[in-house]
Amino acid sequence: MTKEQDTLPDLSNEEIHRYSRHLLIPDVGLEGQKKLKAASVLVVGTGGLGSPVLLYLAAAGVGRIGIVDYDTVDFTNLQRQVIHGESRLGDLKTDSARDRMLDINPEIQVDVYSDPLTSENAFEVAEPYDMIIDGTDNFPTRYLINDLSVLTGKPNVYGSIFRFDGQASVFNADGGPCYRCIFPEPPPPGLVPSCAEGGVLGVLPGTIGSIQATEALKLILGIGENLSGKLLLYDALDASFEFVNLEKNPDCKVCSDHPEITELIDYEEFCGMPAHDHEEGTAGEKWDITASQLEEKLKNGEDIRLIDVREPHEQEISNIEGSELIPMGEVASRMSELDTADEIVLYCKSGTRSTRALEILASAGFRKVKNLKGGINAWARDVKEDMPIY
Repeated sequence: MTKEQDTLPDLSNEEIHRYSRHLLIPDVGLEGQKKLKAASVLVVGTGGLGSPVLLYLAAAGVGRIGIVDYDTVDFTNLQRQVIHGESRLGDLKTDSARDRMLDINPEIQVDVYSDPLTSENAFEVAEPYDMIIDGTDNFPTRYLINDLSVLTGKPNVYGSIFRFDGQASVFNADGGPCYRCIFPEPPPPGLVPSCAEGGVLGVLPGTIGSIQATEALKLILGIGENLSGKLLLYDALDASFEFVNLEKNPDCKVCSDHPEITELIDYEEFCGMPAHDHEEGTAGEKWDITASQLEEKLKNGEDIRLIDVREPHEQEISNIEGSELIPMGEVASRMSELDTADEIVLYCKSGTRSTRALEILASAGFRKVKNLKGGINAWARDVKEDMPIY
């Protein structure tokens, strides 16, 4: 990852002043700071993980940083996505992140890509950069980044977070394994909840994102021992770090000597789930019912059995009067409590878990069952405006 010394850019007096604390470190020094200035890094995602990564890469003086994100800043982002603020609500995350980075360090170049990263545009987007940092939150893009990393020979600095737990590693570097070596296949759709469904401690992405930024800087500088061949596991509740040794899979479909995958594929089909979905879940026109439609049916006195598939602690935030609680994880085992003759409406926070619950019931022969599109948050927006949205 290091640049030849005779090709490294010079530092201005102002830059020498700015980075003086780096220059005092023997392992960095003047040459190391020049390597940082000459480096280029692509960061996919400007959310929880991307926020600390981008802030610290900018502050460290990485000369060219590309940021990929198609989403806009939402109020619920601010609990953990510290690169954004209330003044940027509704703005593209890429624009918000770029402006904050340039406020920290106007000496760097920031490129923005405000479209989803796809198999069609990934090679073109990644071409100018030395490495890729994965700040995503979905499996299709995670596998896309991995395969892109292998096919272009660029290291992949990986991070993942959920509730109190975080992971980090460096894939496809120093002859080490890639993400597919460790996880050849994605989990079944719906098995692993997203942060939007399961939650995340706000400071956790700061911890894991800072580790990712550290690994990126070490790769650029060519110092220390990076996380290639190791998976770092962090438990915030126990304040514990553990390491799992990883080995390259000689039969890996993408990075082995005889790969099956030699070009980018359809990752949404491979994972069985969308990569660029927003939070609101839908089961399709046949199975969905809107909040307004449900309100009308209840006003007309129709006999509807409301089933809340959220977790018990979520009922303390909000609930629809008259509903029964059967958490998503218990739907299959408690199906005997439901009657196929009843009109059933399932709901959760946003419609995602209730869609999965509906699929379980429909496969068991339930036909008079509906999914509340957008979940209880849609009910709060469209029907009961004094109810909190979370």
